Amino acid sequence: MAVAVIEAHLALPAGAALGEGPVWDERADELLFVDIEGHRVHTFEPASGAHRWFDVGRSVGAVVLCEDGSLLLAADQMFLAGSRDGASLRPFGTFRVDDDRVRFNDGKVDPFGRFYAGTMHSGEREAHGRLYVLEGDGAVRTALSDVTVSNGLAWDPSGTVLYYVDSPTRSIDAFDVEPGSGSLSRRRSVAMVSDGFPDGMAIDDEGMLWVAVWGGYRVDRVDPSSGRLLGRVRLPTKQVTSVAFGGPSLAQLYITTASTGLDPADAGAHAGDVFVVDAGVSGPASSRFAPSVPSD
Repeated sequence: MAVAVIEAHLALPAGAALGEGPVWDERADELLFVDIEGHRVHTFEPASGAHRWFDVGRSVGAVVLCEDGSLLLAADQMFLAGSRDGASLRPFGTFRVDDDRVRFNDGKVDPFGRFYAGTMHSGEREAHGRLYVLEGDGAVRTALSDVTVSNGLAWDPSGTVLYYVDSPTRSIDAFDVEPGSGSLSRRRSVAMVSDGFPDGMAIDDEGMLWVAVWGGYRVDRVDPSSGRLLGRVRLPTKQVTSVAFGGPSLAQLYITTASTGLDPADAGAHAGDVFVVDAGVSGPASSRFAPSVPSD
């Protein structure tokens, strides 16, 4: 059976080196995303075209929303909290990653308000990374060890199944989640990506995964119950990094890309920019983190 292919359209000429981690703020109708290598957190308002950003001063792997409207970042080897304009960024808790070979990469808040944030090996070759879980009181624990490039995260509607990507494995894995503690068990592969590497991903309201494919010029829609490819979004640029549902009905898919390391002749059009497509299905609103301890 032929797979339906739709074309993404340019939403924002962001020019990011390594655009990543889009998250939609349904209260403000804004898209937030990071430029990991550019050390920036971006905010884009599609309705007006307004675009602003602030410099974090270090690599920033992920940005998530807090219940009070502020932001939480997984930046380099620590967590930072602060206002939407970045003016009051400060460490959240005392946790530091104790390994100079890794930095934070992708991260997302689960349906229970915990922040899962993973690290990656700087050379993308060795399994020195981990997937951490940050609680509202500042406590941090390791959910998964021996990770090379911690990437996409998505939960089923119940929050009891986590879908997860360690990119060099080319596998999209699933874990059972214990709701009270967030502990993971029964790891299994639900789909494989053969042409390119799975990167960031999101889940739609039908329980299907939308997976950005690094090196593949595309986003794949995958059924995690069978591994079957259901649809595809084509982009004009090669390094597709992550996706998030947004827009007034949460039925538009926003897509981040990267320009880092690409020869201009091989990059394709608009490398590092943000794209959008009408997905034909909605996704859940982004979960929010609720800090319960001072951030100093």
